[in-house]
Amino acid sequence: MSIKRRKFMKRFAKMMSLLAALFVLTAVASVPSGWAAEKAVILATTTSTQDSGLLDVLIPMFEKQSGYFVKTISVGSGQAMKMGEKGEADVLLVHSPEAEKTFMAGGFGVNRKLVMHNDFILLGPAGDPAKIRGAKTAADALKAIAASNSLFLSRGDNSGTHAKEKGLFKAAGMNPEGQKWFQQTGLGMGETLNVAAEKKGYLLADRGTYLALNKKAHLGLEIMVQGEPKLLNIYHVIEVNPAKWPKVNSAGAKAFSDFIVSKKAQQVISTFGKKEFGSPLFFADAGKPE
Repeated sequence: MSIKRRKFMKRFAKMMSLLAALFVLTAVASVPSGWAAEKAVILATTTSTQDSGLLDVLIPMFEKQSGYFVKTISVGSGQAMKMGEKGEADVLLVHSPEAEKTFMAGGFGVNRKLVMHNDFILLGPAGDPAKIRGAKTAADALKAIAASNSLFLSRGDNSGTHAKEKGLFKAAGMNPEGQKWFQQTGLGMGETLNVAAEKKGYLLADRGTYLALNKKAHLGLEIMVQGEPKLLNIYHVIEVNPAKWPKVNSAGAKAFSDFIVSKKAQQVISTFGKKEFGSPLFFADAGKPE
């Protein structure tokens, strides 16, 4: 091959490389700027769904099935709904029914659906200084804790668990705010369980998070009161209202909402934790009457 021919071929190859690069850049530029945002779903959820490990199973399933990817923000139910009120989330998975009704009445959410339930339990140190083990009601147990000045740890974070706790104290005719035996952590469920274990205090927790964390590292906390109807813990999925917040990913929110009440997801929920604990951590409820 002549020198001129070799030079020509080198120039030709260089030109083709530049054209290929230009083609790639043009293709990238042609993708709508909102594409990534359209495929992201912001899920604001209670800490119990995260701390129990349930979302570690469900979210990869949803992402694989739908093509969306989920950004999970694990906070208390109250904070999750605050995010929804500001249009900072696309879909909520929460467990504070009365607050949820207020959220819906304000026009912040659409398509509230029943997903699952478990229950709350009153936990305490093995020594049980307040002598509440086996109390018939949570109200009786809380009164005994106060009378004995035994430490009670509250999340104090406006979560679904905190809302339930406040309701139980109210039903017992008590206001523990400001009492020396009553301390607020301002933390999520898992962290508050760890604080209670360290300080050997009493607290209200959801069964799923307690069982999951206690299996990983024995907390030294035992179930004192359980089974009362007032301790039922119900979860709903809510899509943030696109009429109020047009920029929310309403399609992604609907896809997640439809997924979590689907037969496939409900089957996972109904068996999650059964092998490890002998009973599932949650009970699937989609399609059932409230």
